[in-house]
Amino acid sequence: MACHLRRLLLVFLAAVVATAAPALAIFHFDFRFDTDGPFSGGMMSRHDMWRRRAAESKARDAKNSARLAKAVGKGGGVDDITAPDVTITPYTHQGHWLTVGIGTPPQPSKVILDMGSDLLWTQCSLEGPTAVQEEPVYDPSKSSSFSLLPCDSKHCEEGTFTSKNCTDKRCAYENYYGVLTATGVLATETFTFGAHHNASVNLTFGCGKLTNGTIAGASGILGLSPGPLSLLKQLAIPKFSYCLTPFTDSKTSPVMFGAMADLGKYKTTGKVQTVPLLKNPVEDIYYYVPMVGISLGSKRLNVPTESLALKPDGTGGAAVDSATTLAYLVEPAFTELKKAVMEGLKLPVANKTVDDYPLCFELPRGTSMDGVEVPPLVLHFDGGADMALPRDNYFQEPSPGVMCLAVVQSPFKGAPSVIGNVQQQNMHVLYDLGERKFSYAPTQCDKL
Repeated sequence: MACHLRRLLLVFLAAVVATAAPALAIFHFDFRFDTDGPFSGGMMSRHDMWRRRAAESKARDAKNSARLAKAVGKGGGVDDITAPDVTITPYTHQGHWLTVGIGTPPQPSKVILDMGSDLLWTQCSLEGPTAVQEEPVYDPSKSSSFSLLPCDSKHCEEGTFTSKNCTDKRCAYENYYGVLTATGVLATETFTFGAHHNASVNLTFGCGKLTNGTIAGASGILGLSPGPLSLLKQLAIPKFSYCLTPFTDSKTSPVMFGAMADLGKYKTTGKVQTVPLLKNPVEDIYYYVPMVGISLGSKRLNVPTESLALKPDGTGGAAVDSATTLAYLVEPAFTELKKAVMEGLKLPVANKTVDDYPLCFELPRGTSMDGVEVPPLVLHFDGGADMALPRDNYFQEPSPGVMCLAVVQSPFKGAPSVIGNVQQQNMHVLYDLGERKFSYAPTQCDKL
């Protein structure tokens, strides 16, 4: 356990403020941890990393699109909206991860951060044979703080699962993650964060298993979406921020919660800008921002503002996601960007196709993408804020000598545009859930 927890740097500030009633208290859970990237410690080339992440980005988007389509009444499941032009593969290397302790005494569990789901869950021996993972499988029989939740519990009734039923008076659930399926039961348990200054809290979680595949050797998922079971909702955390290092650098990425999530406390390489956080009226899968236009360099693209707007029926809009690699744009925004890139980039279009990338260019012989200058891709938001993306935030080199646009078309009519993690790399972003604001600033993330 110590080997894994040494990866986790946590600064913990806790205060218990007594109220007029001695039985009540306010617990401020303000902390930072440094997450490992999806390929940390591996020997994969950066070209292989890009290809793997692109394929898995498609699977992740298909999973969330299926949930969104179901929520807004546009479809009944993954098969309705992903075949045959969207290739589905497990998105096992999509996110950043950390190790937490589960139970009393703590048992180490490696969990993937996921902003597209809310449930915190881990594989556990209660559910029988589990998928391969690095740590020993969590065993609730060895914990004095484990307790199953009944079907009439608040979290069982409020939870948004793919399916749910009561088995032996237990709250049993099933969730889809791309082609992966996770099943389990809801329970409560003590979770311990930190290597040196431990902070322990009681949380509702899923005690379950993957019925197929693995998640990169991890034990489970830590959901950070706006949903009712997320860590944020359970602990009433008002804001959080993260700063993602490029995943090809294999460096840790800091994530801050509570009082530590404050862009003014950290050095940035550009100005801090703030836009409203929008709420989807019918679902809580994503965090939405008011994107109103796109430019390539100084050229504003012919994209109608209404095509980017979040509609009253829950369709469309622009979402921010920390675990999707490729960016997604709705029509006509994608077509306009593709046309502008082809006109502006003075390179021949590649004859060979690269899976999961819609547009690729041939690099000059002996030249990598690092030697090519391209104008920034600028996302415009309501109120005048802009997010300028440099070359490495919207182009990738998935094969030597081939440079590809890391932006694809949203998979079906009504799906949102998505600002993914590559677009956010070396950008410190903050979600203020209390004030409903999204702030960001260019930052050298490995220096925080």
